[in-house]
Amino acid sequence: MKSALITGITGQDGSYLAKLLLEKGYRVTGAVRRNSQTEIARLQRLGIADDITFVDFELGEINNITRLIRGTAFDEIYNLAAQSFVGSSWEQPIYAADVNGLGVARLLDCIRTYTPQTRFYQASTSEMFGLVREVPQSETTPFHPRSPYGVAKVYGHFITVNYRESFGLHASSGILFNHESPLRGPEFVTRKITLALARFARGEHVPVDLGNLNAQRDWGFAGDYVEGMWRMLQQDKADDYVLATGVTTTIRDFVRFAAEALDLDLEWSGEEMTEMAVDRRSGKVAVRVNPKFHRPAEVDLLLGDSSKARGTLGWQPKVTVRELAAMMARADYDGWQG
Repeated sequence: MKSALITGITGQDGSYLAKLLLEKGYRVTGAVRRNSQTEIARLQRLGIADDITFVDFELGEINNITRLIRGTAFDEIYNLAAQSFVGSSWEQPIYAADVNGLGVARLLDCIRTYTPQTRFYQASTSEMFGLVREVPQSETTPFHPRSPYGVAKVYGHFITVNYRESFGLHASSGILFNHESPLRGPEFVTRKITLALARFARGEHVPVDLGNLNAQRDWGFAGDYVEGMWRMLQQDKADDYVLATGVTTTIRDFVRFAAEALDLDLEWSGEEMTEMAVDRRSGKVAVRVNPKFHRPAEVDLLLGDSSKARGTLGWQPKVTVRELAAMMARADYDGWQG
């Protein structure tokens, strides 16, 4: 039986990854930040909370990391913990740098010192591309991050590459483009959209305020992407891989897909800062632009080239963005509590 440590196990990706590893017969340990009440709702929703061993863990505390890694010879470590909300990184840039950047170095140095045979996965991100130099973006596209979150993730990515090349660690980074699910936090734009439209479809006619509707993202299903993470650590040689669908969609179109799944008939009007969508049946405004949700430095177009992962790992995304939006919208409609 293989053993795996997942940092950030209570998040969206950690929950789906834990489910996948348990199905494959792993013994799974979940590293969680100590608080008065561990948030395991996602794991409970997937029916796996009782199958996981939880340990207190803090990426900012080297002694805590040392004791855990030295005391348990994990076969695989998946580092999914992070200050994960891009918008908040402008309010907490130092914290984002410490957790998303230096936290990775702390983990890698403990692995190098105590368990160099352990295979390591680092959760990199398409936000590292930022002001994109080419379309689509691949493993060789230069980075130009546009947020403190992205800057810190670039450090985490390159320190992983450095420890692989300098010390021979089996350390891989997954450069994942946007991946969503019904388990996504409500602060993320996709879930914000589906939650608000589900409430609107239930009769709570409160519009959802959004930022740049023209921003384009490459959205996939988180359940597909965690399989790619696992496949990376099964390779004989560690490497870095982009995981993406190769399809770009505007935020406006994601709204449209979610609305269609809820039988909402939206009519768009206005431009840029005055744009809005009215539901034809109720005559109520369902979506409107709010300038406060525009980022200080916007990432306008992210589109991934995952041909390397498809060829080497045999990985394929299965869920389309339209299916994803519908899945999330219907889950929020069915679970909505009025």
